[in-house]
Amino acid sequence: MYAGKTLFAQLMDFLPWSTFARIVVRYDGDRGVRTLSCAEHFRVMAFAQLTYRESLRDIEASLSAQTAKLYHMGFRDPVRRATLADANELRDWRIYAEFAQRLIAHGQAPLCRREPCCGSDQQCLCARLHDH
Repeated sequence: MYAGKTLFAQLMDFLPWSTFARIVVRYDGDRGVRTLSCAEHFRVMAFAQLTYRESLRDIEASLSAQTAKLYHMGFRDPVRRATLADANELRDWRIYAEFAQRLIAHGQAPLCRREPCCGSDQQCLCARLHDH
């Protein structure tokens, strides 16, 4: 019985996937990839971070326990430890670093629009975080 999207899938829907796709194209991240795209790799790593997974084996075990929900979480196929290890080793880290910077900038924008900043956006955010 389908009861709607998983919480993880709902969380992933908030991310700017078109921005991520442009970054992947810029770094040619999906060239030669057969099973685990950069977007799926990001989803796996986000899942691991959000669920406090500590190893590739732990990630694989957690995801394989949810095989019926994998598709609804954004995965085409079950995620294997060896595939994930290869992706971690071979993918260009700049894809994920640039996406993280875009997410940070996206999150900062509402904070910095409320009041005039004293300097850079980073200083603005830091000042606001320390004031609260």
